[in-house]
Amino acid sequence: MEIIPFDDRDGYIWKNGEFVPWREAKLHVLSHGLHYGSSVFEGERVYNGKVFKLEEHGERLHRSAELVGFEIPYSAEVMNAAVNELIAKQGVVNGYVRRIAWRGSEMMAISAQHNTIHAAIACWDWPNMYKASGVKSEGIKMKTSPWRRPSPETAPCASKAAGLYMICTMSKHAVEREGYHDALMLDWRGFVAEATGANIFFLIDGKIHTPTPDCFLDGITRRTVIGLLKDRGIEVIERHIKPEEIAQATEAFLTGTAAEITPIASIDAKEFEIGQVTKQVQADYSALVNR
Repeated sequence: MEIIPFDDRDGYIWKNGEFVPWREAKLHVLSHGLHYGSSVFEGERVYNGKVFKLEEHGERLHRSAELVGFEIPYSAEVMNAAVNELIAKQGVVNGYVRRIAWRGSEMMAISAQHNTIHAAIACWDWPNMYKASGVKSEGIKMKTSPWRRPSPETAPCASKAAGLYMICTMSKHAVEREGYHDALMLDWRGFVAEATGANIFFLIDGKIHTPTPDCFLDGITRRTVIGLLKDRGIEVIERHIKPEEIAQATEAFLTGTAAEITPIASIDAKEFEIGQVTKQVQADYSALVNR
């Protein structure tokens, strides 16, 4: 598979209020966000030239920044407008948007009270992350990660903070080396939490069960799918799920901006069918985002 480096592409990136050539959108190596993880981001999906849930993503980015202790110098409305302008400028019809805000390089220590806050937006063509390999139709294979989601008293779990994703990268790399597509992460108590970048749902006895998002991100796609399921008359139960309860499930799927609705074929030794509920929510979600 050919890998096109993200720092060597054509087009433009919105950075600190201006559109700059893609290859010139750089930051200093001593930026606080790079060394201490003091950055927040959003991933957004473009369908037919428009971002799905644009305003919700914009609001969450600013809320994420507040939770980690800084204020983005551009309003959500300003950045939303920049997103739309960038999509048109890049000519992206179906793709992905990445917003990010980070502390700059004025101070290089744990304390960064006087650092400038920077912001940027990039946009590129990107299909579903599992579609190209064919596993979106077949279902992905998952394995439980040895790394766990931390307590909300330990980290700002409601923030889409870059530092929290180090655990996700470690978990995903560990299971990929064994031939799996993604990792199931438990929380610090041992309950089921999520995948490395997506929320998880199980069909048990005709009802959908999904973990309570008390130590991980309550995803925008997650909330959308819960609404779609309820519209279909399917009961959705949000609760703490023990790993051993996964054996009772007949279907399982992931939800996320990048994952969209991705069926799960197996978790560890447990196998699932790609059944009617999973197929229905896939169809309903596709119809919604492509209106």
